Amino acid sequence: MFYIGVDLGTSAVKLLLMDGSGEIHKIVSKEYPIFFPHPGWSEQNPEDWFDRTMEGLQELLADCDKSQVAGISFGGQMHGLVILDGEDRVIRPAILWNDGRSAEECDYLNQVIGRQKLAEYTANISFAGFTAPKILWVKNREPENFAKIEKIMLPKDYIAYRLSGVHCTDVSDASGMLLFDVKNRCWSEEMIEICGIRREQLAEVYESYEAVGTVLPEIAEELGIPESVKVVAGAGDNAAAAVGTGTVGDGRCNISLGTSGTIFISSTKFGMDQNNALHAFAHADGHYHLMGCMLSAASCNKWWMDDIIGTRDYAGEQARIDRLGENHVFFLPYLMGERSPHNDPNARGVFIGMTMDTSRADMTQAVLEGVAFALRDSLEVAKSLGIRIERTKICGGGAKSPLWKKIIANVLDLKVDVIESEEGPGLGGAMLAAVACGEFDSVEAAAERLVKVIDTVEPDSALAEKYEARYRQFKEIYPACRSLFEKLQ
Repeated sequence: MFYIGVDLGTSAVKLLLMDGSGEIHKIVSKEYPIFFPHPGWSEQNPEDWFDRTMEGLQELLADCDKSQVAGISFGGQMHGLVILDGEDRVIRPAILWNDGRSAEECDYLNQVIGRQKLAEYTANISFAGFTAPKILWVKNREPENFAKIEKIMLPKDYIAYRLSGVHCTDVSDASGMLLFDVKNRCWSEEMIEICGIRREQLAEVYESYEAVGTVLPEIAEELGIPESVKVVAGAGDNAAAAVGTGTVGDGRCNISLGTSGTIFISSTKFGMDQNNALHAFAHADGHYHLMGCMLSAASCNKWWMDDIIGTRDYAGEQARIDRLGENHVFFLPYLMGERSPHNDPNARGVFIGMTMDTSRADMTQAVLEGVAFALRDSLEVAKSLGIRIERTKICGGGAKSPLWKKIIANVLDLKVDVIESEEGPGLGGAMLAAVACGEFDSVEAAAERLVKVIDTVEPDSALAEKYEARYRQFKEIYPACRSLFEKLQ
């Protein structure tokens, strides 16, 4: 049988076709635009997501036996606000995860409602990227749109709805809305009241590996697939990527170097840190996870390469770097503000330490190292909870760089396992579909069978020691700049 994974990303939807043995038969990607109508704003049109997804599905299935398609599931960009009216029409462009407009609403939640209460209700505090402050922003700034809302959805769940006709979400994606009681895996009645919404405006919540229904007859006819194809709830992109890398069960770690960057630690028990520097979310395997999320990771390198120095030769630029651990230039990778561990939407990117002998290679190296140092910040929070991690999986576009993997291994002093397929959320989505269709008994069983480590990047003790000294310097830069960031706003 065939299983489809849909990775609804920020710049494109990536679709993957997998069989029951884990073999990937085809991958298709379709891009769509992102809009920045004001500084710090980030929006997309949900109709673009659906149109590109349908185009991608047509292409993905063109050469296979469509009668063998059994299930379709998702990994998707988290936190985005999609609002529908009484006829299920999109009311306004979706407000994305990396949108910073809701700073005032975020401050209201954290300062007036209070971080302690938010943590009690949801296991998290408010970040500008989360969904609840976006809802309050619409309520405060666009009351005419707020009055029309009949359904509040997340990006991937809008695609699931269009395919199945079911308003649904899953526990992992719902965890990032600041509307979800993570520990008890249900909507928070307190947060519903705080946001001035009704319970029926929220979707039904499923475990990530549960089927929400089957494809609509018109979808089945258009794609040429059976009407029995299951539509499976899926997961937020980071949880889906963790499934795709086998980061399930207890004490496993995964680093994702996508547009955003994450360090993801799975656990069979619920837990959260005292300062809520890490997100405490429900996991797609039926358990929980801690996650540190930085808003700009591989996108920092893309910005530096494409927009600043004007090249697409990423490998060629990295080939010039030959002095790891000795760079005198530092880079703060906060191009869109920052979440973990600073929770500072005012934070900005900074280069510091340049001299007359600073080279282009030094600047490129600083960008790669800055992302690694920022990931280390979140790892340090996990260590403070008594969590001991010795190795991590890695995925995302940045993971294709051997140099970046080496830098991360030594900055974090972890063994970095490279898996056979680095398809992240798309593969995780296909695996969740396979579990829902009975191909595997559990998410953990699917991961054990399908995820294969093919290489490990080991840290070098001497280089790790050099980076330890550099990291201590890096840690001092943000606190020194914090008040300046506020003034610049």
